Amino acid sequence: MKNMEMARRGELEAEKFLVGKGYQVLERNWYHRHKEIDLIAVDGQELVIVEVKTRKAPVLDNPSLAIGRDKQRNLIYAANAYARWNRIKMEVRFDIVWIVYRGEQAVVEHYKNAFVPGLN
Repeated sequence: MKNMEMARRGELEAEKFLVGKGYQVLERNWYHRHKEIDLIAVDGQELVIVEVKTRKAPVLDNPSLAIGRDKQRNLIYAANAYARWNRIKMEVRFDIVWIVYRGEQAVVEHYKNAFVPGLN
């Protein structure tokens, strides 16, 4: 499986996972000035900005290290633009959905509040 194909499959798997948990997915692969948000969803009263990370087993990296400060800054910038553009007044949360493929089997982990703007 090529990297782009694997990433796309991972995003679809993440969306299916979140919908199964009751999230309402609003957007997929939303862009603002070359900054992308993989998934934008609503969970209760929160707008959730989701970064999807997809890997093949065995995995050596750590999900908490998968999003560096530059990526965090870009996600915050894009999330603010999305909220302004759509006049959304909800609290915003940043999550990671971590997907590891073991052959064709996907193992999904969900990290709520993966980072908090201003605390990094």
